[in-house]
Amino acid sequence: MAPVSTLDATHDPKLRSWVDSANLPGCDFPIQNLPLAVFRRKGSGENFRCGAAIGDSVLDLGALDMLSPFGGLGTQALAACAEPSLNRLMALGREAWVALRRGLSQCLREGAPRAMELAAALVPQREVEFTLPARIGNYTDFYASIHHATAVGRLFRPDQPLLPNYKWMPIAYHGRASSIGVSGQEFRRPHGQVMPRGAERPQVAPSARLDFELEVGILIGTGNGLGSPIPIAQAEEHVFGLCLLNDWSARDVQAWEYQPLGPFLAKSFASTISPWVVTLEALAPYRLPWTRPAEDPQPLPYLDCEPLRTRGALDLQLEVALETAAMRAAGAAPQPLARTNFRHSYWAIAQMVAHHTVNGCNLEPGDLFGSGTQSGPTPEQAGSLLELTEGGKRPLRLTGGETRTFLEDGDRVILRGWCERPGCARIGFGEASGTVLAE
Repeated sequence: MAPVSTLDATHDPKLRSWVDSANLPGCDFPIQNLPLAVFRRKGSGENFRCGAAIGDSVLDLGALDMLSPFGGLGTQALAACAEPSLNRLMALGREAWVALRRGLSQCLREGAPRAMELAAALVPQREVEFTLPARIGNYTDFYASIHHATAVGRLFRPDQPLLPNYKWMPIAYHGRASSIGVSGQEFRRPHGQVMPRGAERPQVAPSARLDFELEVGILIGTGNGLGSPIPIAQAEEHVFGLCLLNDWSARDVQAWEYQPLGPFLAKSFASTISPWVVTLEALAPYRLPWTRPAEDPQPLPYLDCEPLRTRGALDLQLEVALETAAMRAAGAAPQPLARTNFRHSYWAIAQMVAHHTVNGCNLEPGDLFGSGTQSGPTPEQAGSLLELTEGGKRPLRLTGGETRTFLEDGDRVILRGWCERPGCARIGFGEASGTVLAE
């Protein structure tokens, strides 16, 4: 792969900001992060515009642009941030993204000469509301965790849990972009056709096996022309950044409909992403070698290159928590259900991009990939209730005496993600939350 996300002065763990909250231990949004979102003041009716997270505030990039804080290519990138989506910035390409990051870092670091003037462009995060960070024209959901694929396969196909093609290519299906919402999304329990156990004919009913999926979202920056595959060595040049993704699933609908063409109504009713997009640049300190077990088939040449093997994986911790209506009424904290790491993914981001385009498919700025449910090698690292409860056979016991096999009305699911390691600044993703309403 091309040398994307190399370390520079913006990653220095000793760097501090004049925004004091950005320097606090455990902060998701220190100056080394600077993720981007689209926001406005809550209830204001203002136009949405782009912002960068710094500590507990949002730096209004539209207001910052009017102050002309830096020059060069960063000026063009900053001007693109006055838009109500990140698409225009995404289309500018990696050099512009890097220039914007470096300009923002200079503006926000301790001792910046115009700090008092720029402080007027800060808005407390508690006072803002978010919309989707990009106009998402297309959504593709991958199936990149072999641990999840194997566990689910055992439930649906005990005689052949993992199909033969899984280890040869990144499996995916095209999802529904219109029902993607930002964190805080609420949706009604979906209805669909289900086949009750022992019945001779299906019926239309509300899903009784509603589930979450702990995923990583991958937002495409620059696209490619129709008929022009993206080589794996250039794949990450086309990736703008990552977010959290919950691809809600109606498992009973899915079980009846998924053969022979895969998910349809079981997945298209709602998907929730976090508002903040963490750029690949911010994640550079958390690169890891991508490995494949020696006994497994090694990737075909179009899915393999030396830089992929040396730094194609990410040390990204992922967590899912549940807040039931009873917990909320009692003022109890959400209960963590599972924690895993994106480093366990069988297929890397670059491989997803290369495979998606090998047939000439054209990607566009703002397209979203889902990584598929990210589960680790142990049962407590499962990224769905389907796995955690073994298909509903082993209910989870919750704080306060409640139990869950699948989600109930009023349940709120919270996804969190972060990178953290001694000697590196913590890079947080914030959260992606969604609530199930009564049907």
